[in-house]
Amino acid sequence: MHDETHTHSSPPDGEHTHATAAGETAPGTHSHTHTHTKAVVNRLSRAIGHLTSVRGMVEGGRDCADVLIQLSAVRSAINGVCEVILKDHLDHCIVDAVRTGDADTLAALNRAIELLLK
Repeated sequence: MHDETHTHSSPPDGEHTHATAAGETAPGTHSHTHTHTKAVVNRLSRAIGHLTSVRGMVEGGRDCADVLIQLSAVRSAINGVCEVILKDHLDHCIVDAVRTGDADTLAALNRAIELLLK
């Protein structure tokens, strides 16, 4: 994650680069491959489905224990998404960042991990 606003443009091959809102490549950015996009999308869909179910349960006055069990499924689905994305990031982006000395990408990983562990 970089301090400036950026977008991802993803051609069909999965490669993408980071660009600033003005369209130029952001300093310290990198190209990388998302090899597990389908798995991430599937896991996100599962989490969204669980959240929709939780909302319906709360609106319907369902038992708190049942709601908590469903929320546990939401947390598990989100943790799965985080795991897949983190592994992909380590396997591709971080390997490239170490190889090229990209300190910004390494610092961004540290910030992301700190937030994930809170």
